[in-house]
Amino acid sequence: MNASIIIADDHPLILKGLNDFLLEKQYNVVASAVNGKEALQHIEELKPDIAILDIQMPFLTGLQIAQKCKELNLQTKIILITFEKDETIYKQAKSLGVFGYVLKEFALVEIENCIASVLNNKPYFSAELIKYLQIEEIPEELELLTPAETEVLKLIAQNKTAKEIGDILFISSRTVEKHKSHIISKLKLESKSGSLALYAKENEEYLDKNT
Repeated sequence: MNASIIIADDHPLILKGLNDFLLEKQYNVVASAVNGKEALQHIEELKPDIAILDIQMPFLTGLQIAQKCKELNLQTKIILITFEKDETIYKQAKSLGVFGYVLKEFALVEIENCIASVLNNKPYFSAELIKYLQIEEIPEELELLTPAETEVLKLIAQNKTAKEIGDILFISSRTVEKHKSHIISKLKLESKSGSLALYAKENEEYLDKNT
């Protein structure tokens, strides 16, 4: 399937460069826009698979468009291209369900990988950006755990026994064992003894961030 794409940037040269590059690589670019208002209109009318948007544009920014798409429940996946290496913008983009974030200086190098990743339903955030912001990405599987399971895993990382964990959390040892078995299943760990403790130790730094 040749995915439909719209692109938007208020810098004519960047817009033309991106458009020419995508067409040369035989992507299906269905429209382009020079401001946020036009971009949103195209998304609403054409419902493309992907919208590649500059963050800073007149009328509506790329982030404001992402917000509107979320409110209107539009299925178009948003990729932002920008010079901005800002943690606040990065976090805002993630919270709005933005699928891609590519730095402009690497756009032509990264955009194909980004599009391929996004079409596979996998978010793509520029490695240079992650490195620059020194962001520690929480392993995705940890987000499957409930707060109670995360607490149990945290205490396992501190070498606590099932009885000690039960005493600390005011639950029975049996409930602790039940939590452990759910954690092993969600994290797809081997059920042999020690694999859970090893995982907990290796990922201890993320467990506080996940509660």
